[in-house]
Amino acid sequence: MKRENALELLHEHTQNQNLRRHMYAVGAVMKALAAKLGGDPDMWEILGLLHDADWEETKETPDLHTRKTLDWLKGAGITDGPIVHALMSHNRRYTHLAELEGKMEWALETCDELTGFIVAVTLVRPDKKLSSVTVESVLKKWKTKEFAKAVDRSQIEQCETALQTTLREFIEIALGAMQQNADALGL
Repeated sequence: MKRENALELLHEHTQNQNLRRHMYAVGAVMKALAAKLGGDPDMWEILGLLHDADWEETKETPDLHTRKTLDWLKGAGITDGPIVHALMSHNRRYTHLAELEGKMEWALETCDELTGFIVAVTLVRPDKKLSSVTVESVLKKWKTKEFAKAVDRSQIEQCETALQTTLREFIEIALGAMQQNADALGL
């Protein structure tokens, strides 16, 4: 699958602009992580773009989340491979379809929540611009447990063991990728 095909699928099934921006952010961060961790940047970006493609249709039935996207991929002739397995593992808390395997799946697991946290940090800045966010400002808010308290910090912190990347470096990579794509993210 090519990036253009992934975007078509995402846009066909996702109308909410903020949800689209979340997937753009995860796609950008996944691409940057692939470059750092020796993965395929194009494949990792496609996974990031598609990981929540069915969320609008499944948010009330979380056990179906990712299953619909897998059905859409099946309709496009994609029934196996790393992206399929990674999507199966993305919602394993409900689907029990697959366990996390490899750096690509762990990168998605750990960066998904981090992109939301970085957006939250951005939105409390006076200018609401990613360009004014620093690693230090993210880490400062990180320590404030009441800030963005819905974000599962322990999920993100798995980067240290699963990806052998310190939290600081992980935030730096994610923030840099998001800043390079600030226009698409509306920030």
